[in-house]
Amino acid sequence: MLIHILDIFAEAIILVYAIAIFIVYFSLSILSGKELLKYFYTEKITNFDAILSSPFAPTISIIAPAYNESVTIVENIRALLSLYYPNFEIIIVNDGSKDDTLNKTIEAYELEKIPYIIDYKIECKEIVDIYKSKKKAFNNLTIINKLNGGKADALNAGINMAKGQYFIAIDVDSIIDPYALQKLVLPFLTTTDARVIATGGVIRIANSCKIKDGQLVEINVPDDFLPRCQVIEYNRAFLLGRLAWSRLDGLLLISGALGLFDKEIAISCGGYYPKTVGEDMEIVVRMRKYMERRKEKYKVAYLPEPLCWTEAPSTLKILGSQRNRWTRGTIDTIFLHRDLFFNPKFGTMGMLSFPYWVFFEWLAPIIETMGLLYFLLLALFGFPNWIFFSVMFFFVYFFSISFSSFAILYDHLIFHRYTKKRMILKLLVTSWIEPFFYHPMITWWALRGNWDYFVRKKKAWGKMTREGFSKGARP
Repeated sequence: MLIHILDIFAEAIILVYAIAIFIVYFSLSILSGKELLKYFYTEKITNFDAILSSPFAPTISIIAPAYNESVTIVENIRALLSLYYPNFEIIIVNDGSKDDTLNKTIEAYELEKIPYIIDYKIECKEIVDIYKSKKKAFNNLTIINKLNGGKADALNAGINMAKGQYFIAIDVDSIIDPYALQKLVLPFLTTTDARVIATGGVIRIANSCKIKDGQLVEINVPDDFLPRCQVIEYNRAFLLGRLAWSRLDGLLLISGALGLFDKEIAISCGGYYPKTVGEDMEIVVRMRKYMERRKEKYKVAYLPEPLCWTEAPSTLKILGSQRNRWTRGTIDTIFLHRDLFFNPKFGTMGMLSFPYWVFFEWLAPIIETMGLLYFLLLALFGFPNWIFFSVMFFFVYFFSISFSSFAILYDHLIFHRYTKKRMILKLLVTSWIEPFFYHPMITWWALRGNWDYFVRKKKAWGKMTREGFSKGARP
């Protein structure tokens, strides 16, 4: 009798949680679809080129931390130098690399040491040298050589050197769309009813794409299974998730691969927090809290435009390390800012988006695993409810492939980046098999991230070895 009651109770919890996930994600997808259409028609009448000729275009500082990035450093700096914007500087922060990242950069861009004075507005590890190019063509390029302190510390060093009113934090391995700066800065210039403190855009997977001289010249669906799954995953996150949260004024995360920030607000908040591996999410939450406490109207904007292409992990080891780090970063931010949890003083952030991250981002893998273990335990003792299990399985699977298909469809209709039908078919087929192979691995790595955070007390950022865009790129 007791077992039967516990069984009913457990099944009710699982069912309620599954329905809650369905309602939340379905609502986000509908809202994102409306915002995508709105953005599509708005962009058609927006004259981005006017920013190029405007004398009022603000200075933007592009800050790119680099640690052991010798494989891609030269071509990625070349891509940054070719961005279309009238007034920007590039700051590459060599964070104590152990390979020849610095030497390759010095040789490629004819760099030399210069005397310098730094106003340490934000604490960071010691800056050893500053390099500038002998060539006038590269006069907006600055290289900082500093002691290793991690990505957040490297970004803080770059902020200390930045001259711009706004700064862009990017991953140095990323390929930025040539028009990205024009589009990212637009919300800062056009929003009049609130202060824009940050803007983010869509991140895309560059694996198997053709890269020439640091520029993306041909877009392809990744040949390898893992990067292809990440294409679908990124579409879900950026087109069906963050866009909706931005519309709801509850966006808590701007990808570390590309984000534009108000430098004054970032400095007032103390810069990036170097003791977390989730610095990209943590600084957005802290900047939002800062504005909420000052009772100033503000906005975290988001552009559903593919503005940045990055190399996705193509091996289980590197992908597992990345997802482990993402999990630990999420937990870190949640506990550092736990005062937000269902706190009406912080509006949408406290009542909606922060609880969402707790229940559906952090706890989802744990609850999913507990449900699976519970069913296996019942099967072991001969009490499985096969009808309930079958209904839940098909419900979850159908929801998963529907959500992925919506993301692929939205992307194709609005941006049409993958031009061949076989590319779309390839993604759709991958979305059908992803729940059986890719999702269990992501869940396992999330569990390992929880174990490493709470039990092993792991704080390390972890290795992210780059293979280079040339690998797998089409000739």
